[in-house]
Parts: sequence; C-alpha cells; structure tokens
Amino acid sequence: MPDGTILVVDDEERQREIYGDILQDEGYEAETAPSGEAALRLLAQNRFELVITDLNLTGMTGIQLLSEILNVEPTVAVIIITGYPSIRSAIEATKKGVYQYLEKPVDRDRLLEVVGEVFERLATLKRTIIGDSPATKAMMRMILKVAPTAHTALILGESGTGKELVAREIHNHSPRRDRPFLAVNCAALTETLLESELFGHEKGAFTDAHQQKKGLFERAHHSTLFLDEIGDTSLAMQAKILRVLQEREFFRVGGTEPIRTDVRIIAATNRNLEQRVKEGRFREDLYYRVNVIPIVCPPLRDRGDDLEVLAQHFMRKAALVSGRKVDEISAEAMEALRAYSWPGNVRQLEWAMERAVVLGELARVELPDLPPEVLQRAPALVTTSVGAPSPASPSDASLQPIIPEGSWGEHEKAKILEALGRANWNITRAAQLLGMTFRTLQYRLEKFGIKRP
Repeated sequence: MPDGTILVVDDEERQREIYGDILQDEGYEAETAPSGEAALRLLAQNRFELVITDLNLTGMTGIQLLSEILNVEPTVAVIIITGYPSIRSAIEATKKGVYQYLEKPVDRDRLLEVVGEVFERLATLKRTIIGDSPATKAMMRMILKVAPTAHTALILGESGTGKELVAREIHNHSPRRDRPFLAVNCAALTETLLESELFGHEKGAFTDAHQQKKGLFERAHHSTLFLDEIGDTSLAMQAKILRVLQEREFFRVGGTEPIRTDVRIIAATNRNLEQRVKEGRFREDLYYRVNVIPIVCPPLRDRGDDLEVLAQHFMRKAALVSGRKVDEISAEAMEALRAYSWPGNVRQLEWAMERAVVLGELARVELPDLPPEVLQRAPALVTTSVGAPSPASPSDASLQPIIPEGSWGEHEKAKILEALGRANWNITRAAQLLGMTFRTLQYRLEKFGIKRP
C-alpha cells in the first residue's frame, strides 16, 4: 500500500473532494485546502511530501503558491492542474520547479500514475539508517528486536541524531508497515494546535472549526504515530496522551463520544526525562508508559567510520536535488570532516554537505567549500592544503563561525541571531547562510522565542 502525505488545493469543493477520495482510496494520506493561503497554513503545521494544486485559485494563484512552497521547503513536490493551459504558464511553472503540469480533465489512472512517479522519485532522496559502526549495528539490532511488537518505544538522543529515522525503521519492520507512518513535532505547535492535531475536533468546536477534523490518533488507527519532542509538552497535554495509552480511547475537541484507537506510539526526546520528572515538569506515570523500550541514538562522534559514508550519501542527495554533478569529496575535505566534532550530529553534517554542493564550483567537494566552523576546527589542514582559510563569498563573508566546541543547542541561538542581524532580518537569506531550510529556521525561531526587534 502506498505511503505518502499529500495536500490537495482547489477552490472548487467538489473537485478537491474527488481528488482527495481517489488518493485516500489508494492508501495515501490526503488533506485538502480551499485556497493557497489555507494551504500555507496547513504546510506550516503538517508535513506534506506532495502538493497538488489548481492553477487558477481564488486569491493566490497556483504559480504563486508554488513559489511560496519551494521557498519554505524545497523538497516538497508540486503538481499543477489547470483547465486553461497556456504555454506561458507552463514555462513559468517549469522554471519555478513544478514537478508536473497537467491539463484537465485528469482521470483517476493518470492522477495515480503521476503521483506514483513523484513518490518513486522522493524515495531516492529519503535517508535510511546508514552506517556499519558498532554503535549503529547495536541500534539496528534493537530496532529489529522491537519492531515486531506493539510496545511503546522511547527514542533518546541528542538533537540531530536521527530519532525520527529510527521511528520510521521500527514502523517499516513492524506488522503495521502497510499503513502510513504518521508523525508530529510536539515542540513546533502551540498547545491548542497540538491538541487539535492529535485529537481532531468537531465542527464548531472553536472559531475556525468550520468542519470536522480527524486527529492523528484517529488517522493512525492500526498504524504508528511518532510523537517527537514529547519532553516539551505541557503537563495538561501529557495527561491527555496518557489517557490514550491507558484507555485506548480519546475525545475529539468539542466531542462527547469516545473514539477507540489501536495505535502504536513511538516517542522521542533530547531531554533528560528522569530529571524533568524530578523537577515536576514531566508526569512520572507517562514516563513509565512511554519508556517501555528505550532506544538510544548514538551521536555522530561515536559512530566511527559512518561519517564518511554519510557524507558521501548527503553529497549525492544534495547533487540530485540541486541538479549539480558532484560525485566526490577530496581527501583534504574528508580529513576536515573527520576532525570536526559535529555537535549538531547527522543533521549538521547533512546541512554542511548541502552547502558544500551548492556553493562549490567543481565536480567534487573541496576543502574551501566546507562551512567555516568545520574549517576552524582543522586549522592545520586548512593551512597545509590551501595556505589559509578560504575567503567566503561576499554574501557569506559576514557570517563568521561562532560555534565553539560543546553542545550545539547551547550556541545555536547565538548563531541564528548573528545570521539574522547580518541578513537584515531577511529570514530566507538567514536560512541560506545557516545552511537550513526556511521552515527549519522558523521552527528554531519559535523554539528559542526569537522575534524581530
């Protein structure tokens, strides 16, 4: 059965319902939006791999929506459908990065054919657990041991170690693998939005509840739900999650009838939950419920030769996304990568390789292409190989490395603030300087409570 999340955007209610029903019948997770503005709100709250939009929307056009989506999250695939095709609009959409431009009427078979092609392409970009180090092998043995059971699992590890990836591997090796894997970042949403996302709501439950919505606990029936950053939830939300784990039922917001669910919960956190329990910030009963089977994601510094394999994988992935021919990492650049401690773990390595591929000019990643903080940690390598640290481009020169050794989280806020200041608070530009996506930077701004002065 297909596994993919899709957002259908059309201002004609009947048309978006038809597309949504076709996709859901095929097994995809599909939601709908009546406008480009509504679509962007949903994209800010949920993770979608594909957006299917009509070209001629009321308000924001399909082309404008395409631009907004790719500015926020370049890896989202977009299909534009129109009943009024023109060469000009097709060329414009192609230049902006549309995956496919379809002319109405689009029948069921054609729609599913194109959607299937999208997810085949996306599958080549998705990261799986890569590596052959003892720490990685031990983690994989634990995953394969846990996967066939229905027990709740708690994934522990520093930020950037790939906790969601581990959760997906557990799901993919479980009896529930034929159902879609669903995930939510508990720290990225306000408590009100998180409650609606998890439990759903009835029509009229609050001001903007114009129709009934099924929550993740309901949609994940007979499947797996990943609760990322569960350690950042409020005590009130923890009590509601605990009830689902204990009673296997919940109420939609504004609802009066209990809804039964058979859902496997996998939670993750980079917090010390035992300490938070002692501090009264995490419920002890919920801690024991989610910590039935703990799995630790090792930091990159403990994964030995995995770094080289991961760096090459991320290089190839970035080259595929950016359309560049880059297929090698120089010996000097690889030595610098090995010498760095990677406080941001695998995620930071991925950002570094994306930056190197995009900014580099050759068919291989060279030492000067690496981020300043990596070069700063290997001064001898830089001096020997190129005489001195490579001068940054004019747009990057002002963003000097400010990440000392130690915890990535302790210094990330300072780095973000400096990038924002030097980008004149242009979030898109700051995200480029930091090697992040626009959406990731927005999440970091909310996490650290950073607001424009």
